[in-house]
Order: sequence, then structure tokens, then C-alpha cells
Amino acid sequence: MSTYDVVAIGGNTMPKGVLTPNVRYLLELAAKPRPRFCYVPTASGDALESIESMGRAFASVDCDFSVLSLFRTEIVDMRAHLLAQDVVYVGGGNTRNLLLLWKAWGIDAAIREAWENGTVIGGTSAGGLCWFEGGLTDSYPKRYRELDCLGWLPGSFCPHYDSEAERQPALRRAVEEGKLAGGYAAEDDVGLHFRNGALHRVLSQRNGARAYRYRLTGGGEFAIEPID
Repeated sequence: MSTYDVVAIGGNTMPKGVLTPNVRYLLELAAKPRPRFCYVPTASGDALESIESMGRAFASVDCDFSVLSLFRTEIVDMRAHLLAQDVVYVGGGNTRNLLLLWKAWGIDAAIREAWENGTVIGGTSAGGLCWFEGGLTDSYPKRYRELDCLGWLPGSFCPHYDSEAERQPALRRAVEEGKLAGGYAAEDDVGLHFRNGALHRVLSQRNGARAYRYRLTGGGEFAIEPID
């Protein structure tokens, strides 16, 4: 039976240029002596700072590290490049822009094909949100709102649950108003590992950082509880 792994991370507080435990976990899932790891920074507009930071983090790692950029199109056959990867990791930024650009370039279809062939996929913030049916995003100016995403994982997702003060009340409103289905919230430094569409494991690289399940009760109220 094929295994389909996704690791959705709520955010990161560790210093830039450091290979975090959550990212190292994706490499371990690949289970290869020298895994091929592709960083996809679309959501940040392929920000050079993000690319350089990830490059520093991988400088001493025994893997084949690459960057797929839509703004600096150095890879001629992007589909073939993605299909050759063991891990595809998506950075944070604007989720709405990411989804629009991926569709225009066919990146979403290529990553889906790679994933179905056994590539481990995941990411942080926007790179964690994009895989779900939907979620809460700050991709719009000065407000949080719901966003339809790829739908490869069931339910919705809310990253940065502990680090942005307006996220929690915005999530509550969206669920109570029926704009978001129930799902998962992750604090910064927390990753949710889904295997074959079901939650497999919760990862935390910071003491006390947690993940949560939220839903709408039969009485129409928002309910949220930590995942043990």
C-alpha cells in the first residue's frame, strides 16, 4: 500500500538559517541516504532572504538541496524536477498568491503527482495551510478570512494559533458563521504529520507548543481542544 505523507507546520520561531527539528523530520520520512529536497518559496514571492536562509540551513546536510522559483525560472522542466524529489517543502507567505501562481504554472498538479508517487510534502504557515480543504489566512490586506485551498487533506487549518492575537477570535467567527469547516490549529513550532489523510503524529520543537482540533458543536458553538 502506498503511503502519502504531509507535514503541516504552524510556523517557526527558531533562528533563520538553522535546520529545524520539524524540517529534519521530513528528511527522516524520506528514508533515503542522500534525499533530494526541494524548497518552494512561492508564497514569499521567492524572497531572496528566505532562499538564502534555507540554503544556510542545508549547507552541512548530506542531501541534494534545490530551490524551485517561479520568479527566477532557472529550472526548465519544473514537473520533471518535482517528480524527482524525495521531499518538497513549501515556505510561508501569502497563501492566496501561492495557490494562484501554482495553478497558472501547473505546480499544484506536479506536486500532487510527485506526492502520489511517494514524495513527502509539507511546509510552514502558508506551506502548511495550502494542502487542506481550506483555512484561515492573512493573505488579504489587514484582515483574516477563510480561503479555499487544494483539498488534499480533509478539513481546515489555522497556523500561528498562539502568535497572532486576532487569529483566535477570527477563527471562532469563521467556524461559527459556517465559513470554515472544523479542522486543526497549530501553534508556532508545531507540525502535524498526516499519513494517508489521517493525523498520524503531532511534532513540537518548542516546550509547551501545542496543536488543537476545533469544530462546530450541535448547538452551533465553537469548540476547540488540545491534541494529546
